[in-house]
Amino acid sequence: MTALLPIPRRADATVAAAPPGTGAGFWAGAPSAVLVGGVHYVAYRLRAPIGHGRGMANVVARAVDGGGVEVVATIGKERFGAESLERPALVHTPDGRWRLYVSCATPGSKHWWVDLLEADTPEGLAAATPRTVLPGDDRHAVKDPVIVHDGGAWHLWASVHPLDERDHEDRMTTEYATSPDGLEWTWHGTALAPRPGRWDGRGVRFTSVFRVDGQWAATYDGRASAAENWEERTGLAFGGTIPGERFVAQGQAPVAESPHGGGGLRYLSAVPQPDGGYRLYYELTRADGAHELRTELLRPPVPARAPSARH
Repeated sequence: MTALLPIPRRADATVAAAPPGTGAGFWAGAPSAVLVGGVHYVAYRLRAPIGHGRGMANVVARAVDGGGVEVVATIGKERFGAESLERPALVHTPDGRWRLYVSCATPGSKHWWVDLLEADTPEGLAAATPRTVLPGDDRHAVKDPVIVHDGGAWHLWASVHPLDERDHEDRMTTEYATSPDGLEWTWHGTALAPRPGRWDGRGVRFTSVFRVDGQWAATYDGRASAAENWEERTGLAFGGTIPGERFVAQGQAPVAESPHGGGGLRYLSAVPQPDGGYRLYYELTRADGAHELRTELLRPPVPARAPSARH
C-alpha cells in the first residue's frame, strides 16, 4: 500500500473545539466531518462528567481559518428524551439535503438507539423533528454510525453492544447494513470483530470509512479491556473492493494514540481532499484528562522531479 493513509501526526494539529470544562469527564469530540462546496463541516459531541450532564449536546459547525470552527447548530439531549448523546454522523445527501444521525442513550439502561434529523441547511438541523432509524432491541445497543452513499446505495457501519451480560455492555463489534434511502436499514453481519488477547480485544468501533487505491479501508477505535472504555486508541483496517466485504485489522499495535492520560486518540473522522490528502478531526486526551477536538491537514507527498537530461 503506497497511498497516503489518514494517520494523525499530531505535531501540526490545532484545537478545533475545547471541552466545556477542565479535567477528566469533560469532552469535546466524537466528530463526523464532510467537505461540501469547498467548506468543511463537522458535527461533534459535548460532554460533562457523569452526574454533571454527561453527553449534553451535539454541535454542527463550519470550519474557519486557523483550524477552529463556527457553530451553526446546537442540539441538546432533551430533544430526544435521551440520558446522553454520543457520536453524531453528519451526511450531505446526493440531492443536497443535510442529515444528522444522533446516537441516544435510553434513560436508566445501557441501551442506545439512533435518531435522524434532516433539513435543507446545516442551520436547519437545530429545528428538525427526530425520527428513529436504528432502534436496537432488548439484546443490542446501536450507536456511532458511519454512513457512506456509494453506487446508488447507502452503506452503514455501526457500533453494536450486546446487552446479554450485566456490567459487560462495553463490549462492541462493528456491524454492516445497507439501505435504499438511508432510513430503513438491512443488517448483513459483522464488518470487524475484536481480536482476543490484543490491544483491540475488548471492542472495535469504526470511525471513518474511505477508499484507498480502489480498496475500502476504515479507521477504528479499539480497547483491550473495560478499564480502557473512554480512552480507546486508533487502528486501521482494510476491506475488499466492495463495501460489504469483511474488514481485517492491520498490525499488532494502534496507529495513533495520545501521549497523555490513558492514551486516548479516538473517533478519527478522515475527509478525503481533492489533492489526495486528508483533513482529519479526532478526539484527543489532554494532560489534565479532558478530551479536546483537534484537526490537522495531511497533504500528499510531492512527486520527485525527474533529473534533467544533459547534452
